[in-house]
Amino acid sequence: MVISRKIQLRLNVFFVTVAVLFVAIFSMYEMGYLDELLTILAKDNYIFYWMMLVGFLAEIVAGSMGMGYGVICTTTLLFLNIPPHIVSASIHSAESFTTAAGSISHIRLKNVSKSLVKKLAIPAVIGAIIGAVSLTYLGEYYAKITKTIIAFYTLYLGIQILSNAFKKKQDKKLKRKTNLTRLGVIGGFIDSFAGGGWESLVTGTLIKNSFTPRFAVGSSTVAKFILTLTAAITFIFTLGIQHWNIILGLLIGGIVTAPFSAMLTAKLPVKSMFIVIGLLVIVMSSITIYKSVF
Repeated sequence: MVISRKIQLRLNVFFVTVAVLFVAIFSMYEMGYLDELLTILAKDNYIFYWMMLVGFLAEIVAGSMGMGYGVICTTTLLFLNIPPHIVSASIHSAESFTTAAGSISHIRLKNVSKSLVKKLAIPAVIGAIIGAVSLTYLGEYYAKITKTIIAFYTLYLGIQILSNAFKKKQDKKLKRKTNLTRLGVIGGFIDSFAGGGWESLVTGTLIKNSFTPRFAVGSSTVAKFILTLTAAITFIFTLGIQHWNIILGLLIGGIVTAPFSAMLTAKLPVKSMFIVIGLLVIVMSSITIYKSVF
């Protein structure tokens, strides 16, 4: 029942998006602008279409594993030699829409604790602003160093994703005290600065410390939406809107996939996905580090 309601909500978003895109494309065709649009989308070596593919695959992984969207997008964009500040700004702009859809879904399914969201979101907003402003400066003036640091971080996340495939289920432990303010600030900063990692750090910590998984995931998702929107707005003020073709590609790819990722959750071999995605992130991050250092 819960899964079907989530799927129905995502399908509604999917059909509305498709309808809007169809009307927009048909209108441009009628006005004679379609060829011009296709020419614009082909800019920068067809990166718009590549980003659609990345957004498509990243959303499938995120929908089935509960994490990985930001990590996959960040790793891929760094691998394609996109500047670090453009990477994070693009990902957070696209994620503002995808996390909004996820938040609505969790709220409707009553998976959200208001007090937990408040304790996470307020410090996360502070961390996100600091991370975005720091990355804007460092990414512009120290791009090579910043890129290497973020690549090392995604390498670490890749190792963590890979290790999840071989973790054994642990017995339930007593709920450990968690400093939510510190967790929110650090999670917000890292996610904003590195382009991802909130789920691995924050959601993972909450579940590990025996918070009810349903509320941990739902509340963390809503807090992630708030910090993502904050980071996106901060980047707009500091950088303006750059590489809209990356943002639009990631956004459309993610929205098209979102309704079906929930359906695939029970069918995809999660352990195998952890191994494949973990190895892919490790290899791509290692190549990025090599190219940055040498």
